[in-house]
Amino acid sequence: MKAIAALGPVGRAIARRELFYELTKREIMGRYSGSFLGLLWSFLTPLLMLGVYTLAFREFLGMRWPNTDTRAEFSLMIFAGMIVHGLFVEVISRSPSVIVGSSNFVKKVVFPLAILPCVTLASAFFHTMLSTVVLVLFVLLTQHTVHPTILYMPFVFLPYMIMMAGVSWFMASLGVYFRDVLQISGVIASVFMFLSPVFYPVTSLAPRYREIMQFNPLTLIIEQFREIALFGNAPDWRALLVYTVIAVIVMLGGYWWFQRTRNGFADVL
Repeated sequence: MKAIAALGPVGRAIARRELFYELTKREIMGRYSGSFLGLLWSFLTPLLMLGVYTLAFREFLGMRWPNTDTRAEFSLMIFAGMIVHGLFVEVISRSPSVIVGSSNFVKKVVFPLAILPCVTLASAFFHTMLSTVVLVLFVLLTQHTVHPTILYMPFVFLPYMIMMAGVSWFMASLGVYFRDVLQISGVIASVFMFLSPVFYPVTSLAPRYREIMQFNPLTLIIEQFREIALFGNAPDWRALLVYTVIAVIVMLGGYWWFQRTRNGFADVL
């Protein structure tokens, strides 16, 4: 047990995997508690949003995706971007309140508070996987085939999850001391939706803006996800390696910040 814990935040999560599993299950099931459709909303919500955005951007504004002709292809491109962006939204919108909403755990000295932001991330990833299932079914329905490169998905999303873990720890801690973070996170989510290649490819931008777009943490993941899911291409391993290194730094930085500030949680709450 001590050897596992010595691995840092990942080791501590493994050591408490049973607690992590139970809290994640409670988080997922609790979201739809009392609703008539229950977990089915996880499928319906992205489909409804996809319909709205397709209608607005393709039909009303006349937008077209390069090298695509049909409405279905345009919808698939947007849906893939929405899946990646959706995980980001879940993490930054729910993380600021995860500690504030669990004040009873804060007062328990032995409770591993660092696991709570991880639960938020796991819940978000669960819904990402459900949306991916919908995407795959949509691809099969419209293209009558599924690219085997979709199996590369873990390699594309793992670096993204690592980075989001650091963001989740940082936002969870910040949300305890500054309650306005919860409101700001909604604005950040909207900003990243339009400043990320969700509704357009990076290649459609002017060269100077393409360079700036590469600093967006969602850009590479959205593009690589489209490559493996919609185009049947292998990921850019070199780019993912660089992204992973940066993601690990962000994760360790977020975890360090959380651990450094957690001693004051009880005083604020």
